[in-house]
Amino acid sequence: MQGPLDIALVRVDNRLVHGQILEAWVPFLKADCIIVVDDDVAADFFRESVIRMSVPREVEVLISSVTEFSDRFAFHRGHGRKTIVLLSTIADALSIHRFGFHYSKLNIGNVYNDHCRICCTPSVLLSDDDLNAISALHEEGVLIELRRVPREKPNDFYELVQHVKS
Repeated sequence: MQGPLDIALVRVDNRLVHGQILEAWVPFLKADCIIVVDDDVAADFFRESVIRMSVPREVEVLISSVTEFSDRFAFHRGHGRKTIVLLSTIADALSIHRFGFHYSKLNIGNVYNDHCRICCTPSVLLSDDDLNAISALHEEGVLIELRRVPREKPNDFYELVQHVKS
């Protein structure tokens, strides 16, 4: 069923496919395709099957490893099926950008980290590695927004960090 894809959202959420994606983002964006970009899921038939079973059948689910992602799909801005790209880590978001999938905005919805350096929101706990990846994306012109669901006001990551440092 694959044809040209129009990227509606690039999101980091360590939970990948879950209620906020299916009940809030998919209807809001009128998305009919979700691409899960995650090496662990791409290599695990059971996890892939669970994700596929959780998504309504009218929404296509594609699974890709990080390294194959940029070469595997054809993207056309404004044309094609509305697609949500889900990644589990900020490092993976930086990797796909460096592998040639250039996007202008990254939504960070949920990042849990045992090595939390900064707590941006109750659902976004960032490590030094996360902060370095975000800085690299920012230097490459990517706007970083923190927002769990569409009805929330997006928070610009850099504005939030300035308030935290003050």
